[in-house]
Amino acid sequence: MNIHNRKKFLSFLKFKRDFQKYGLEKARSYELIIHWLNNRLNRNQFLVLSGILVGCTAGLAGVLLKSLVHAIHHFITTEVHFEYQILFYIIFPFLGIVLTASIVLTIFKGQDRKGIGAILYEIAQNSSIVSSVKMYSQIVQSAVTVGLGGSAGLESPIAVTGAAIGSNFAQTYRLSYKERTLLLAAGATAGIASAFNAPIAGIMFAFEILLTGVVFTDFIPLVVAAVCGSLLSRILLQEDVLFRFYTREAFDYKNVPYYLILGIVTGLYARYFVIISQKIEHFIKKLNMSRLRKAMFGGAVLSLLCVLFPPLFGEGYETVKAFTNGGVHRIIENSLFRYFEVGNFTIIVFLIFVLLLKAFATSFTIFSGGNGGNFAPSLFAGGTVGYLFALICQQIGFQEVPMTNLVLVGMAGAMSGVMYAPLTAIFLIAESSFGYDLFIPLMIASIISYLIAKWFSPISPELKSLADQGKIFTNKHDKNILFSLKTDDFIDRYSQVVNENAPITELFEKVKNSNKNIFAVINDDKTLRGILTLDDIRPYLFANDSVSVSISQIMKAPPAVIHPENQPLEILQTFDDTGVWNLPVVDSQNTFIGFISKSTILMSYRQLLKEYSE
Repeated sequence: MNIHNRKKFLSFLKFKRDFQKYGLEKARSYELIIHWLNNRLNRNQFLVLSGILVGCTAGLAGVLLKSLVHAIHHFITTEVHFEYQILFYIIFPFLGIVLTASIVLTIFKGQDRKGIGAILYEIAQNSSIVSSVKMYSQIVQSAVTVGLGGSAGLESPIAVTGAAIGSNFAQTYRLSYKERTLLLAAGATAGIASAFNAPIAGIMFAFEILLTGVVFTDFIPLVVAAVCGSLLSRILLQEDVLFRFYTREAFDYKNVPYYLILGIVTGLYARYFVIISQKIEHFIKKLNMSRLRKAMFGGAVLSLLCVLFPPLFGEGYETVKAFTNGGVHRIIENSLFRYFEVGNFTIIVFLIFVLLLKAFATSFTIFSGGNGGNFAPSLFAGGTVGYLFALICQQIGFQEVPMTNLVLVGMAGAMSGVMYAPLTAIFLIAESSFGYDLFIPLMIASIISYLIAKWFSPISPELKSLADQGKIFTNKHDKNILFSLKTDDFIDRYSQVVNENAPITELFEKVKNSNKNIFAVINDDKTLRGILTLDDIRPYLFANDSVSVSISQIMKAPPAVIHPENQPLEILQTFDDTGVWNLPVVDSQNTFIGFISKSTILMSYRQLLKEYSE
């Protein structure tokens, strides 16, 4: 029996023992069955089974969250008369953010790492091990935030929830890092597929965003999970909850100029959106307030924006659907703009304000204490850009403007530029609108927007800080492997040291009794004073007058020093610059910690590369 099978068998015996010892009340019998299947099925068969189980569970989580938020929205926006809706817009967005912040502080002990960056961090820095708390914490937090009017999306929390489900499933059955990462991605894929009823878009999301820098030959579990999540949403969700668009025009190649211009416009708007998001994030972080007070401040700003412009309330999908079915006047009538003459000019001004303020509403929602993502905001903004562009073209005098198609293509363009995920955007809109004949305009707008975003910033600004710190993977595979190494693991803390005031005979004795070829010279406070190598010491070992020589006379300054916070990539660059193979490690007070060897890092890198390639 090989090592892998032996581990599975021992894991199975452990659950069998627990089952026999505690009975059905303590041991989960379904886990016993899955452990038995894990022992009986080959690797590929068990991964397919795992994809089904993870996909169904993550899909159900997505359906639950979407249904809950839709029920709250329906009550607030449909069942309540307009005059009272103003009170709702004042109270509920504020309450949603404050309640979410309170839940995070009291129930989840202040742990609020959220968004796609959180998943990427766990993949790169935590061996794809996601806390089990995230299997439900994101649902609770985002349901409160978005359900009560937070101007954010549910898709990122659903993806994090699915990723946590996949990771914890893999941990339970003691799967390897690559299998754990695969099931983590499968869970997130199923979550996205269930949120949009778009399985291909879910798979593209996994490959474009989650598995960047991770090479996989196994993708069947992703497909299976996406199908399961999509089927569950199609079966269980009501038609009005689904992200579906049934009205659109046929593609006409004569309209290509519209799509080219729209791609540029959505690309520029996407850049505006991410810049505002970054500025609001920095602004809120610098506020000298407690987390609860920040939530109250952000909630107050959001409530004011929702009162002035109700389309900013919640995800905004209903507003985008109204663009495609001619219901834009109903949107205006539910706002304070109803007291103006509702003409095309009024609609244009209203939508411009909505677009400009959407970035502020989303940023204050997410960064002041709420929980949500940029999926829905980018789609909402893109649809609004498309409709506004079509309306302006009509006012200028252009005939037969494909308004519905421009709304759909605008959504893909904005999402591509904000999320840096053109393939996800293309397939998401194509699947959601049954618009496979729109692939050409979708590709035109998405790629143009994506190239504009990449021109401003090669890496998504949302993830740039983590990427610069080496905390997430990028498409540079060699760097990803190096970033997964930990500097602390390479420090030789049992290095030989000698006091600068010690007699040289003590140094000779250490040389005779040690297999080290480098020594650190320290003072009484253990501060590093210099280093000595065997080449430095050898001339004095057999010299008659060596006793008169002091250690401080023959020691030399190290060509460079390493700090524990330095990344392996930085350390290797330092080794290359200095041309040496061993360097001392010191803390911020120059206290000697140990030596680090270039060969040790390279050996670990080669071993990891071998495992990574298998």
